[in-house]
Amino acid sequence: MPQHTTYELVELLKKELSEEQVTVNKTVRELHSKDESYHSPRLPDIVVFPKNTQDVSRILKISSQLRVPVVPFGLGSSLEGHVIPVEGGITIDFSLMNKVLEVLENDFLVKVQPGVTRSQLNKELKKYGLFFSVDPGADATLGGMVATNASGTTSVKYGVMRDQVRDLEVVLSDGMVIHTGNLAAKSSSGFHLNGLFTGSEGTLGCFTELTLRVYGIPEHVAAGRASFPTVQHAVEAVVSILQAGIPIARVELVDEPSIRQVNRFSDTHYLEKPTLFLEFHGNEAGLKQDVEFTQELVNGHDCEAIQFETDTASRNALWEARHNLAYAYIHGNPGRKMMVTDVCLPISELAGAVAHARKNVEDLGLTGGIVGHVGDGNFHVLLMLDMDNAEELDKANKLNEQIVLYALERGGTCTGEHGVGFGKQKYQQQEHGDALLVMEKIKRALDPNNLLNPGKIVRTDKKGAII
Repeated sequence: MPQHTTYELVELLKKELSEEQVTVNKTVRELHSKDESYHSPRLPDIVVFPKNTQDVSRILKISSQLRVPVVPFGLGSSLEGHVIPVEGGITIDFSLMNKVLEVLENDFLVKVQPGVTRSQLNKELKKYGLFFSVDPGADATLGGMVATNASGTTSVKYGVMRDQVRDLEVVLSDGMVIHTGNLAAKSSSGFHLNGLFTGSEGTLGCFTELTLRVYGIPEHVAAGRASFPTVQHAVEAVVSILQAGIPIARVELVDEPSIRQVNRFSDTHYLEKPTLFLEFHGNEAGLKQDVEFTQELVNGHDCEAIQFETDTASRNALWEARHNLAYAYIHGNPGRKMMVTDVCLPISELAGAVAHARKNVEDLGLTGGIVGHVGDGNFHVLLMLDMDNAEELDKANKLNEQIVLYALERGGTCTGEHGVGFGKQKYQQQEHGDALLVMEKIKRALDPNNLLNPGKIVRTDKKGAII
């Protein structure tokens, strides 16, 4: 780090915060050197644990004065290297900022600190008959979920993270604290800063307070499985369900190899065919009609078996099997590391994209399955890799590129929900064209010294300067 020693920086941080909030312990640094991705780790020089907004502001003022990079860190569950401190510096761990500050039940809003996890929030909201809708699978922090514009299984009905953000308290690179919105349901005032900062992956500022939209717990919930002869049949069934206007809450595709993995890991006995996992929310009468109509529609697409569950235990077992799929692959392939692709396409292009991905997985001789939030055109290939096998890694990277290029050529995006980090940085120019220049200008205006999570999203030169 330039013009000062780590010791001098640690002493300055301890003076502004407290001794127990600042550490250079190697084990702690190692925990903050990586995420859940296959990307190579990099140790931060220092890890700090702020307790409030003022602490974060002090850290960023020091960072700005001494030109030290800063990387925000939630739980490290990201999948594209977002929290890896590629230039060292300071990692800010938000685990001590984990309070649910206020539940505004009459406005269907909640105020939280960024270190609050999804399950922690829903446990608190349940007392009010409310729930937070975005479900990325991992029990991620809400600050991290906003940073990557996370989504997941329920986004087809409730929307993605960006749709839930009403206001953010953000500390900018010079320590200034701003709010990006308000409590109103809509506004035509000024630029849409909520949308700008959501998905910015820590490159424009650090979130210290989030005001998020929440929902009433549905009166009745039904979940089910529908199996099909091919992925094409399954995706066409989803299109029919959406075209019919059925307010489906979740519709997940799990391909045949993945169903086999589920059965082995979760001790289930599901039919080993391409399967849709479905869920409906509503009142009893409406739900009954939705389920019956859905059965008619899927039968029109050669559905081979369909079963619905209404009791809580059976529904939980169904979704636990879906959420544990990644762990099922990891457990079934000891010694291997998971790589997860992530693209999103127009729904009309999804079946072709999934078929293209499956063919390429098989042609390259790789081990993996395909799952997707097919209601919004998002799907993933789960690959199990031997990280010491250079040839296998090359094949995986080739596959990832084939999948991304297929999506981009058909009006899709290189990442539907995992974010850019540095894993998808190389596709930004092709996807955004000259709009990437606008993003780089915004980055330069808000972070002129490129200190906030450098090396992520926007392009930099060999010296780390924004191009």
